[in-house]
Amino acid sequence: MSGLNVPVLIGPVPLLTVTSLTVDEGYQVAQTAGSRLAQLVSPTTRTITVEAVLVGRTRLLMKKGLEAMALTSRALAPATAPLMNLAGLPVVCGMTISLDMQITGLRFTQSNQKRDAIDANITLEQVPRSSLSALIGEAADLLLAAGIAAVPTVSDMVPVRRQLGGTL
Repeated sequence: MSGLNVPVLIGPVPLLTVTSLTVDEGYQVAQTAGSRLAQLVSPTTRTITVEAVLVGRTRLLMKKGLEAMALTSRALAPATAPLMNLAGLPVVCGMTISLDMQITGLRFTQSNQKRDAIDANITLEQVPRSSLSALIGEAADLLLAAGIAAVPTVSDMVPVRRQLGGTL
């Protein structure tokens, strides 16, 4: 399994060399009437940040694909991803399946050290189109979590003993 490279999919664009993926979730807090107590009433935001390296001959095509999906016009976005009228961009990776995402930020960097590669930083925010698509997205995310929990895994990390002043 260590040789298998599973891409992160943002819409139809496969990112094969993801260096970091962060999921931030926010929750709405409501005060209980006449009390100092508060409770979480509903999720309010989900933001995904992906750092990847676009490599190979198709790196500029992947860059253009990400830029096309980042269009904010409701008329133009469905032309680039036809299902966006019903749901936003799907993001599929080993940590989450999130539907209804919209690209809110793109940053591309090319340097002298990596002339044949483009570093990409992609920020996506959840913009639910309907309660049905939100429910389907949460169900898919739950199925992913259950599936990952059922697969046996062995960590590649080897425990290292701490050394305190030369003694264990």
